[in-house]
Amino acid sequence: MEMDKKTFNAFRDLIYDKSGITLGEGKEALVSARVNKRLRALGLTEYRDYLSFLTGTGADADAEFIEFLDVISTNVTSFFRENDHFLFMAEVIKELVAQGRNKIRIWCAASSSGEEPYTLAMTFLENAGNFRGDVRILATDISTRILRQAIAGEYIEQKMQGVSPQLRARYFTSTGTGASRVYKVNDQLSSMVSFNRLNLSKPPFPMKGPFDLIFCRNVMIYFDNTVRSRLMAEFERLLRPGGYLMVGHSESMAGMLCTLETVRPSVYVKN
Repeated sequence: MEMDKKTFNAFRDLIYDKSGITLGEGKEALVSARVNKRLRALGLTEYRDYLSFLTGTGADADAEFIEFLDVISTNVTSFFRENDHFLFMAEVIKELVAQGRNKIRIWCAASSSGEEPYTLAMTFLENAGNFRGDVRILATDISTRILRQAIAGEYIEQKMQGVSPQLRARYFTSTGTGASRVYKVNDQLSSMVSFNRLNLSKPPFPMKGPFDLIFCRNVMIYFDNTVRSRLMAEFERLLRPGGYLMVGHSESMAGMLCTLETVRPSVYVKN
C-alpha cells in the first residue's frame, strides 16, 4: 500500500511532535514500507486507523508509538565507535583521578543497544587506576525495546569486532562457539550502568547532574535547529564546569554554543 503526501505529512508531523525527529522530503516510500510492518503486526489495513491509534491516549498508544519509532528510526552503533572520543575520555579520567576526585558521573544520552555505555564503562575501568570512589554511568534512549536489549547486555560475535581479546576476557562471559558464540557483559560492567527511557526532544530533564562527561553522538542529525538548541542548553545546564560534551563527528553545533567552547572537532568543554 502506497502512502500519499497528506498521509506522509501527518506521520511526519506526529514524529516531530513526539520525538523531535525531522523526516525530510521524499521519504514517503521509506515511511510507507516501515509503517506497513506495524499495520500487519496489528491487523490493520488503513493508515488513517493507525494514525488514530497513535494519536490516542493511554498506555497502549504510548507503547505503540515506541514500536512505531523503532521501525522508523535506525539504531546504528558499535563498541568503540569513533574511538578518538574514548581516547580523549581516557585522558580526562586519568586527570580526574589524579585530582583526587571521588565521585564521577557520565551520561550516555543515546544508548541504543548498549555498546556505547558499556564502552564508556570499559574505558573508565581501564584508565582509572586504583580509583575507589563512586562512579555512575547513566544511559538513556527513547526506545524501551532497545533499552531491554541494552540491559540484557548480550552480543553476538559480529557485534564484538571492536572489542579486543583482552577486554573480552576481562569484561564478558561467553557461551557457544564460532558464529553462534554470545558474549554477555559481566557484573562489573553492568553494575556501573543504569538505563532509563528519555525523550531528548522534551527538556528539561529530571536529572540533576552535574555530569563530568556527556556523550550524545549521532542523534542530533535527526533534529532541526530548534530541537538542537534546546538540547544543547540542557547539556550546558547539566555539565559540571570543566565537564565535556562529545557529539558525532558529522554533527555541527555552530551557533548553538553558549558557555561551551570547542576543544577539538566534536568535543566541547564547559568553562
